[in-house]
Amino acid sequence: MAAVLPKVQHLSARVVRVLGCNPGPMTLQGTNTYLVGTGPRRFLIDTGEPGVPEYISCLKETLIQLNASIQEILVTHWHIDHVGGIPDILENVVDGGDVQISKLSHKPPQKETIGKGDNQYTYLKDGDVLKTEGATLRVIYTPGHTTDHMALFLQEENVIFSGDCILGEGTTVFEDLHTYMHSLEKLLTLKADLIYPGHGPVVQDASDKIREYVAHRNWREQQIMKVFQEHSEKYFTPMELVKSVYKDTPPNLHQAAEVNLTHHLKKLGKEGKLIQDGATHKWKSNL
Repeated sequence: MAAVLPKVQHLSARVVRVLGCNPGPMTLQGTNTYLVGTGPRRFLIDTGEPGVPEYISCLKETLIQLNASIQEILVTHWHIDHVGGIPDILENVVDGGDVQISKLSHKPPQKETIGKGDNQYTYLKDGDVLKTEGATLRVIYTPGHTTDHMALFLQEENVIFSGDCILGEGTTVFEDLHTYMHSLEKLLTLKADLIYPGHGPVVQDASDKIREYVAHRNWREQQIMKVFQEHSEKYFTPMELVKSVYKDTPPNLHQAAEVNLTHHLKKLGKEGKLIQDGATHKWKSNL
């Protein structure tokens, strides 16, 4: 278990983490939101969930102490624990001010609304550079967890804001394993020192953590194939495999594990190592 995260922590001269105050099985101790910069106008990365007055209060107090306001809101991806706080921030923190809210678009593009639809996203693209006093952020397109996922590279500190691509503890879920693995390799090429994740504590050795994630996914794949090799003629449902492969995972997380495992099965199916029965949707070895 990671150390308890304080609600507000100055991580460096230009990065302050404000915890989203929304703990849960998938959010860990809560969503990490970050104020970035050194001047009177700062970036806010991610916004937590809707209807969490404790977070809004912490964010307001932190900005007052910094004598700063929000220049732009950057959201790493569309999940509610990252975009959900936007309307509350616009109403209670920005006080009706004109603040740009930016993210990457879905692939393929789809219509998105913020709150009741009074505000619109500004869409970024891979490689865009965003600047505020004391901080330069480069947009890194990292699909896999979602199709619109981005990480942000803080050039002044050689660190990555990883969103949910990499967590401070445990591993993440994803929509597409192939693109997710590619995104991990992409982040590895940055040779960053630290990772400021979307959930959990700061990752002290970025490259080691990314390699650990790659190795973990490869290990899961080997575990899955071992079950099929030991029962070469048997068909399995994804949940049957979860109970065999994810023995150390608490039952309340089995549904999330099933999502990840199903993506492994699809990848192995594409590679010709497994076949799926069209009627039962069960899988068996094709080797």
